[in-house]
Amino acid sequence: MCLAIPGRIESVRGGEDPLSKTARVNFGGIFKEVSLAYVPDAKVGEYVIVHVGFALSKVHEQEALKVFEYLKEMDELEELKGAS
Repeated sequence: MCLAIPGRIESVRGGEDPLSKTARVNFGGIFKEVSLAYVPDAKVGEYVIVHVGFALSKVHEQEALKVFEYLKEMDELEELKGAS
């Protein structure tokens, strides 16, 4: 089963074309490059929900941190390291 995971945007790249925007996203210390095609207005410091390399929506920081705590309790954050 695949889950969407929250992450914090650390940097944004890309031009005016929303389909080309990407972000470096921090998933509790694990960094991945993510497409911002669905949320081109997302900014550095905001949290987004990511599924298969695409940010799907923005999420409040408190909600994202709560999910990270659950993932840590279940020892599931390590699984992100191997995911592309």
